[in-house]
Amino acid sequence: MSTSKLILASASPQRRKLIKILGLPFIVVPSRVEEKEILTKDVAHLVKHNALRKAQDVASRQHSGMVVGCDTVVWSHQRRLILKPENLKEAKKNLRELMERPHWVYSGLAVIDVASGKTLIDYEKTKVFMRALSSKAIDRYHRKVWPLDKAGGFDIEGIGALFIPRIEGCYFNVVGLPLAKLAQMLEKMGVEVL
Repeated sequence: MSTSKLILASASPQRRKLIKILGLPFIVVPSRVEEKEILTKDVAHLVKHNALRKAQDVASRQHSGMVVGCDTVVWSHQRRLILKPENLKEAKKNLRELMERPHWVYSGLAVIDVASGKTLIDYEKTKVFMRALSSKAIDRYHRKVWPLDKAGGFDIEGIGALFIPRIEGCYFNVVGLPLAKLAQMLEKMGVEVL
């Protein structure tokens, strides 16, 4: 069993909370990489590419440990990426679009063993169903939950749960870090998770 420390290549408070669930020691070293936001192939390729670049950036500055990179995006029924909104007007427009029909949340994961260079890359996707809210209800939601730091501009772990009656797939993926997938990847790298 490897006793390597985990290094989370993300400044996301949601990911920091989630990685604690693994019960393994970890540190946070945010990546300095700009996320690519243009589709050249498909959504899975994009999030895996971004996760790998983040993990590689952090791994290049470490001497040991297991670096975890992650990237999460939302893919709407209109076949477009919905990223972190730039402002409240965009957040509201995006949320209205996501409420029209189910959409997908994709997260890419990359795990790098700094000492050996061994790398694993994978992704998770979850289908999310939302009920429609009135314009005033969306405004009230955005007064309670700051949407500009969230892929898609919504949360599922907080008050957003009130308008997300159902998902198909990994709940933690929608929060921002697919834990079951990450645990499998770490086990393949020799880290004892369970």
